[in-house]
Amino acid sequence: MNEKSSKTDPKLLELLVCPITKSRLVYDAEAQELISESAKLAFPIREGIPVMIASEARELED
Repeated sequence: MNEKSSKTDPKLLELLVCPITKSRLVYDAEAQELISESAKLAFPIREGIPVMIASEARELED
């Protein structure tokens, strides 16, 4: 897979919100995650596609 196919569209990221709280998400490019600070969850981005399923999210530590 080349680097271009693994990138996430920045315009898409602006449109996405947390599926639980409907709050804005913070993009963590290094970890390839979308962070919901209000829900304390990190949603993974796999092969450039955000996985916005609560059961797939990682709980954030305080």
